[in-house]
Amino acid sequence: MGVYDAPQWLLSAFVRSAKGAGATAPEDRLREVGSDLVERWTGPGRTYHNLRHLTDVLARVDELAEETHEPDLVRLAAWYHGAVFDAAQVAAYANRGGEDEAASARLAREQLTDLGVPAERVDRVHQMVIALVRHAADPSDFDCAVLCDADLAMLAAEPQRYKAYLHDVREEYADIPVQDYLRARERIVRKLLKRPSLFVSPLGAAWEEPARQNLGAELHKIEKVLAELDAADGPAVTVPGTPPTDPPAPADAPGAVRPAHAGERHPVRPGA
Repeated sequence: MGVYDAPQWLLSAFVRSAKGAGATAPEDRLREVGSDLVERWTGPGRTYHNLRHLTDVLARVDELAEETHEPDLVRLAAWYHGAVFDAAQVAAYANRGGEDEAASARLAREQLTDLGVPAERVDRVHQMVIALVRHAADPSDFDCAVLCDADLAMLAAEPQRYKAYLHDVREEYADIPVQDYLRARERIVRKLLKRPSLFVSPLGAAWEEPARQNLGAELHKIEKVLAELDAADGPAVTVPGTPPTDPPAPADAPGAVRPAHAGERHPVRPGA
């Protein structure tokens, strides 16, 4: 299912971050909210945007923490950035992906306020989660830059892990016809490659070259597969991130997604 048991340190990490942000609620209540978030990240349909992704993002935030002003707020924003998720709606891929940053930000505001976190810090977490809609951090906003870079860091993974990431993301949006998925993904990858830089924080800049290599290789594969599909009018072929048996569907099939705006709101969705 792409989900694994929560490591022992995870709830304690949430409690520490909440306390660091100024939470005044009893520790039992902090752990209760942390457990709720863990359950959300292990919900159905999450084959990539799951607990493993959350822990990866938290680990990347820790790598870049020396560049942050308020690391505990960045960590809390990481906890909430994909807390609300639904990949069941086929249109989600074309519009924003399964992660709902606006709803996740509202959840952060509700729960952190309930935990006694000061209002200005709650607002800051809310702001950082919302910023992930476009993944376009202000370079002068170091905390937000670190969060965005941590969320995109999978793009710089070693090739085999990147391949596994593509497979997991495709599984997450398995209801989308293969040609529609690939065309939407192609748009996303092209938008990313056109950016002057993928990573904003100074330490995150080290991920730039491997991320561009992965994206370039992915784009080449997508173009090749789409050309084969178009030429053969849809025979089964090997698709990046998709088992060879995944049957393609014509772009004009009933209920097919129209990915004309895929990635415009979130450049990695469906991706990181």
